[in-house]
Amino acid sequence: MTANTAATSTPTSRTTHWRRWLAAATLGAAALVGPQAAGVASAQDASCSAVEVVFARGTFEAPGVGATGQAFIDSLNAQLGGAPVGVYAVDYPASLDFQAAAQGVADASNKVEQLAASCPDTKIVLGGYSQGAAVAGYTTFDAVPAGLALPDSITGPMPPSVAKHVAAVALFGTPDQWFLNLVDRSAPPITIGHLYAAKTVQECNVGDPVCYAGGLDRSAHSAYKDNGTADQAAAFVAKQINSASAA
Repeated sequence: MTANTAATSTPTSRTTHWRRWLAAATLGAAALVGPQAAGVASAQDASCSAVEVVFARGTFEAPGVGATGQAFIDSLNAQLGGAPVGVYAVDYPASLDFQAAAQGVADASNKVEQLAASCPDTKIVLGGYSQGAAVAGYTTFDAVPAGLALPDSITGPMPPSVAKHVAAVALFGTPDQWFLNLVDRSAPPITIGHLYAAKTVQECNVGDPVCYAGGLDRSAHSAYKDNGTADQAAAFVAKQINSASAA
């Protein structure tokens, strides 16, 4: 995982470069927060997984968890051992209609809340890549940003009681504010909710134009699946899961 550093390109050159690319962009972001929750049940159903990954794919990836999501899940399975983790692919368009990503926020929130209610002992892992990282990040919001109008599918953030069921959050190539402004000026910053921040890992490759300040290397944005960052994130998540299990 790399931290953002000062850009080497000018804002003008970066904007010109990426406005040309956006016509065939491979990701995007939308803003909004999750729906109201149901209560939390007290009994674990026998069909529940010990660990369940709820993952949102990136733009234009086929329905499922996407290549980065699969690399992360494969690594997590290897590091945890035992039975394979359960997997839920967030259902949303993952298209250039960035406003439609709100459907993913609603779907991810509903799934997390459903798991917390019906499988209270399951360790939930929330994750996403690119536009999917925006979906997952917004799902953790503490509150609806001032002045933001919610679509009918979303009534508000997930309740605090759900957070204890989420063992970790793993985000890859999360859109920074510059990129959000480029694709959707109505999108608020992606700020991880305070109940999730300490258990969140964010991977951003050097030069990734979506998350790295001044980045212009498109290949860096597609490298998470095979450059070791999926393993790095999985190691963090496995540690969080093991710590939660021991508590």
